[in-house]
Amino acid sequence: MRTVDSTARRAVNLAVLVAALGYFVDIYDLILFSMVRTRSVADLGVPQEALRDTGIYLFNWQMGGLLVGGILWGVLGDKRGRLSVLFGSITMYSLANIANGLVHSVDGYAACRLIAGIGLAGELGAGVTLVSELMGRHNRGLGTALVAGLGILGGLLAGWIGGAFGPGLPWRVAYFVGGGLGIALLVLRIGVAESGMFRVTAAQKQIERGNFFQLLLHRKRLGRYLAIIAAGVPIWYAVGILLTFSNDLGKALGLNPAPNPATALFFDYGGAAIGGVLSGLLSQYLQSRRRAMAIFGIGLAVMVAAYFLVGGMSSTVFYAICGLVGVFTGYWAVFMSTATELFGTNLRATVAITAPNFVRGSAVLLALGFQQLTPVVGLVGAALAVGMFAFGVGAIGLMSVRETFHVDLDFHEVDDAALPASAAT
Repeated sequence: MRTVDSTARRAVNLAVLVAALGYFVDIYDLILFSMVRTRSVADLGVPQEALRDTGIYLFNWQMGGLLVGGILWGVLGDKRGRLSVLFGSITMYSLANIANGLVHSVDGYAACRLIAGIGLAGELGAGVTLVSELMGRHNRGLGTALVAGLGILGGLLAGWIGGAFGPGLPWRVAYFVGGGLGIALLVLRIGVAESGMFRVTAAQKQIERGNFFQLLLHRKRLGRYLAIIAAGVPIWYAVGILLTFSNDLGKALGLNPAPNPATALFFDYGGAAIGGVLSGLLSQYLQSRRRAMAIFGIGLAVMVAAYFLVGGMSSTVFYAICGLVGVFTGYWAVFMSTATELFGTNLRATVAITAPNFVRGSAVLLALGFQQLTPVVGLVGAALAVGMFAFGVGAIGLMSVRETFHVDLDFHEVDDAALPASAAT
């Protein structure tokens, strides 16, 4: 018995390690573009006056890839298994990163961002699903918090390499580093165990797995799905607008010199690493996912207000606020736990992979709104308007999402009901 327990413990520890390191490289790549956006685009010959619009164009291609990849990997995660998605997605975004370091045109850059986005879509959801299904109901939230907290440190590496506190590495080399890290991670594939819940479900041929339309065509399921997606939108408003375009917004708030987006994102992701662990611990203490997300969501709203009200006082104040914004976006860890726990084993990976990517993809709509409103109400006014919309959507989602802290994950979504696995056999 002791040997069995020890083997199970090692399997869980290895799954947490691989999921965290995969997310580390995932975040590195996702954030690196924001950090090297301006100088990489300028290096390709784009004129100064077109840098922001070209950056938004490339950002939207990357986020569009996340939307496509979210559905692709989500379905595969329930049909083929969590491990196939975990390592397939790592392979794709690693190769796309290496290719990104070789581009010489904006169109080539956009293609690499699209492919990287598709690859980036799968790793986090697959990793969190695997960890959650391998761990017990009382500690799986801590496993997710560790994956999110440790993984988000990839943003710090991206900041350091991308030039948060100096010139940084050449942008092409920075992309090569990301690709190399991902390829190296594939070595850890040996020894990682597939989820037992998935194996049992896959053996039951009468249980349909990975049907995305099961989410859309059932009213209550669709409500659960949209609620958790909406709850995460404020996080990617903060990252996709306030931090990614912090140079333009900081300058509009009166800062001279303008903030460095790489530095802003470095502090943000440093805070997010702390916040990811804290939100998980708070959820465990309160024994509630919803209450932990609500507390962090309110804190994020307060920090966003501070960004506009006092962020223009000095660069020190601005970067401190960016760090605190990061702390409160740390409820991403609890968001991921909730997304994983809301649905049965036969749809769990589909939701856990698509939901965070639809949240990330919401940044496309937010960025387009920001871009369209800027000529009308100015940069700051546009960011405020988009932010009010994002937090409104988030509040509605959080009020609608159900509590999942004590849910037993061993159940299936069958026809019009969520059934225990034993009832579906």
